Amino acid sequence: MNNALQANTCSQPDPGAVSVASGGYLGHTDSAWTLADHLGAIGVRLSIGRMLYRVTPGLYTLGTPGPDAPVLVTANYKLSFDQLRRALAGINAWILVLDTKGINVWCAAGKGTFGTDELVGKINECRLHERVTHRRLILPQLGAPGVAAHEVRKQTGFAVVYGPVYAADITAFLQADLQATPAMRRICFSWHERLAVAPLELVLYFKQLLLLGLALALLSCVPIAGHFWSAFEHRGILVFLLFVLTGALASLLGPLLLPWLPTRAFSIKGACLGVALAVLGLWLVGPAWSVLRTAAWILLLAAGASHLLLKFTGSTTFTSPSGVRREVRVALPVQIAMGLVGLTAWTAAGFLPTW
Repeated sequence: MNNALQANTCSQPDPGAVSVASGGYLGHTDSAWTLADHLGAIGVRLSIGRMLYRVTPGLYTLGTPGPDAPVLVTANYKLSFDQLRRALAGINAWILVLDTKGINVWCAAGKGTFGTDELVGKINECRLHERVTHRRLILPQLGAPGVAAHEVRKQTGFAVVYGPVYAADITAFLQADLQATPAMRRICFSWHERLAVAPLELVLYFKQLLLLGLALALLSCVPIAGHFWSAFEHRGILVFLLFVLTGALASLLGPLLLPWLPTRAFSIKGACLGVALAVLGLWLVGPAWSVLRTAAWILLLAAGASHLLLKFTGSTTFTSPSGVRREVRVALPVQIAMGLVGLTAWTAAGFLPTW
């Protein structure tokens, strides 16, 4: 799988592809996904070779496009490229791939790599004006924040037309003479779209989850006595497994239940989820914990889930950059305080077992 993930060209490279020196990279692709493409798509969802999953920037032919065939622009993040070419099954088209450093269109537009200068540069580099007779480019709608359409037209003569949000709608968009319906302009963030990013967050933070679980397991056996390992076997292992499983469940249920968790603040949504999962775990496992340890457990999971949910601010239609920054400034100190208080109470519970 690693070899497939690290490939920097499309799944079927064109042996006749030319270099930049002779008019930009010109490659060929098709709409069918190979097994390597499917495995690669799964891999990047799990953060395997994610920053290496890219195609060579340049101009690609899909099918046998003529000079009047549409030109569609995308990022060189391979999953973005693959989604587009699969959506164009049965269509002859040109695909202009910008160098976004392996970042998807939406994020690259915000970072500036899917931008005006890169687009103008690739148009000139690939001598696009010599390959097509029309002067029209179809860009993904989510790339609009990074591109000044009037500047592109002024510098190259190519007009920018923004296509639909989802690649799956591109065929209908082309058949409708580049007219988008209101539904094509709307981001839905359906449950399966939100859930698709959850495994990545879980993988990124799983090591920290294991370390925190181990720390709580060891602290649950404090004060250290002659029967430490016996206490760890009977109590510590349970704490470790319960914490890791609850944390993993929070990372999956958080984005899945996002619209139904109370308030619009992601930190409060996460805290509510953490409290619910903490109580559920205690009820299912039924450990005989003191009131102090139980309160510490709920506090720690509330703080952890609250912080975790802040990672999903891009999975909704109602957040904004300024709103997210404001919430992080307020929520982060509170989360840290909750964690410290919870950790202190968790440790103290070993010295005050009757509490």
